Amino acid sequence: MKNVFKILGVFVLLFTAFSLSSCNNDDDPADNDFFAGTYKGSIAYTDNDNDISTDNGEVFVTKIASGTKYNFRFSNGIPDLNGLEFEKQGDNTLVMVNSNALVYVRIDNNELKMLYTADGKTWRANCTR
Repeated sequence: MKNVFKILGVFVLLFTAFSLSSCNNDDDPADNDFFAGTYKGSIAYTDNDNDISTDNGEVFVTKIASGTKYNFRFSNGIPDLNGLEFEKQGDNTLVMVNSNALVYVRIDNNELKMLYTADGKTWRANCTR
């Protein structure tokens, strides 16, 4: 009986590992209600006290809530951007809503391009997945 539980445990472990690894980079954030993905490349942040820039940075992007709000978690000590709300218009076009910021964000399954300026702070990203 112990062998049956061991075999079953190994099967469950392998199935879980396979399921988690089967998530692929073909998921397009604009097409999914929920999304999580890491983009790697050039990122930067400036404000009155900081000037951070690297060509080897990461941005972890999550799409949350009703499928319209995004969180951007930056590496290298760059502050996160949370709760940015977008509206889908047409095929894979996202438009920022309810914002007084200067915004250019283009995100799809392969790349993230961002220029976001608000309150004297600027975030930039040119990354791929």
